[in-house]
Amino acid sequence: MTGHQASAQGAAKRYEVRSNFFAPPAQFDGCFTSFYQAIIDVDDGGVLHDHLQPEWANLRFFSGSVPVSQVPGKPELRDARFTATGPSTLPVRFELGTCRMWGIGILPLGWSRLLDTNASDVVNIICDGAAHPAFKKFAPMQEVLCDDSVPDQQQFDYIVEFMNAAMRPNRDEDKIVRVHRAMVDSKLTSVADFADLSGMSVRTLERLCHRYFGFSPKLLMRRQRFMRSLTDFLLHDGKKWTEVMDDHYHDQAQFTREFHEFMTMNPSDYAALDHPVLSAFIRARAKIWGSPAQTLDKPG
Repeated sequence: MTGHQASAQGAAKRYEVRSNFFAPPAQFDGCFTSFYQAIIDVDDGGVLHDHLQPEWANLRFFSGSVPVSQVPGKPELRDARFTATGPSTLPVRFELGTCRMWGIGILPLGWSRLLDTNASDVVNIICDGAAHPAFKKFAPMQEVLCDDSVPDQQQFDYIVEFMNAAMRPNRDEDKIVRVHRAMVDSKLTSVADFADLSGMSVRTLERLCHRYFGFSPKLLMRRQRFMRSLTDFLLHDGKKWTEVMDDHYHDQAQFTREFHEFMTMNPSDYAALDHPVLSAFIRARAKIWGSPAQTLDKPG
């Protein structure tokens, strides 16, 4: 197991967030963002509040405190040691105390090999993974990954073994990789160009995107543009939104509208919030993994 660790502390050590990133083995190339751990220590039984940004599907397994989580406009999720999210274009608000979490980020290629459900059927949800039809196949992982007495190496080996057994080839794999590679190109400006770079018709692109990526090509392009801007802001303290806006935004008004659509709040309101978990995680990920967010990862 090759892991890379980073940590961040709050004022007066009220809390500490440590992140460990583990490279999936070569047979999983392009299937996962990473296998990762977050270890959160909060003084005096307190909790941290933060918002997950739009991302790919994730499986998360908790020992210690479990989160209270909510997608805007949907019921809160409580008391779940295994939480699952589909691809998202909305934030997930959460509060969380002292805990250890294993996370598995699933890229579109991994989705094609692991899940039979259309990605578009489970977008913008957070659920008890053990109870949801799309994700309950991963519920047995709780026994190992939610047990603090199991050593990290053994847990990592278990993830690899479980995913190896669950994988099966998909006839669309080459197309998925081409779409993913085109999608992360920062020069992309139109659906027609997206289709050309992917080497397929717009209609085929639409079908593949809904099946394995969760959203339409146009929305995926907008999410990429937004995430480039948001991560730049979180990586650079003191920068103004006008300094981190992606070049493809026409003006600040367009950026503000899209920020509200993706995060359900205005940029100024978001900037005024503390981001104790996400800021630490994004900085560690950028430094160690070379990419600050899952949505910006390349397909292999």
